[in-house]
Amino acid sequence: MAAETDDVSVIRHVIERLARSRPDLDSRLVRRSVETAYDEFRNARVRTYLPILMERRAKDLLPHAEDR
Repeated sequence: MAAETDDVSVIRHVIERLARSRPDLDSRLVRRSVETAYDEFRNARVRTYLPILMERRAKDLLPHAEDR
């Protein structure tokens, strides 16, 4: 149960960081990309790098400025 609570905190933190770095994007899109990234890493045995891995993956899922 503690891991779930920690994960919720990590997800929230990553969403906030990405939203600040990409204010041009809809916050729902940012949230969905982070949630998708979390789903991909949810069962990782080593949790130490979960935040950075999630953030990098979520960034990959977001559209780039030149894509729009």
